[in-house]
Amino acid sequence: MTTAWMEMAAGRGALGIGLVVAGVVVVALLLGAFVLGVRIKRRELPTPRPEEQPRLPDDGPVREVSERREPEEVPRGEGRLTPHRLKAHGNVSDRRSASQERPRWNKGSSGSVGSGGPGGG
Repeated sequence: MTTAWMEMAAGRGALGIGLVVAGVVVVALLLGAFVLGVRIKRRELPTPRPEEQPRLPDDGPVREVSERREPEEVPRGEGRLTPHRLKAHGNVSDRRSASQERPRWNKGSSGSVGSGGPGGG
């Protein structure tokens, strides 16, 4: 009977040693990751000082300006049209439109959800 107890104790001892070795490996990996993080952090640029932070313009914050412009005609009949041959970005001229009202959908016309018909069916 003593031999069986000795074998079980030896098995438990090997398990205990294995757990200790696994714990040491995990701690070593964590320390290595910490050291690597410190090295990477040292190579980064320092955080900007308060005087280096962006400031508002003297006349206050910049607001979005929304305005309608007159459409520009697309050149026709000159072969293939490439983007650099257009006069302005988005094919819109620099001329401000006389009417600055936003276009609205007419009730009952197409272009909104559905066919514009009375519905049903």
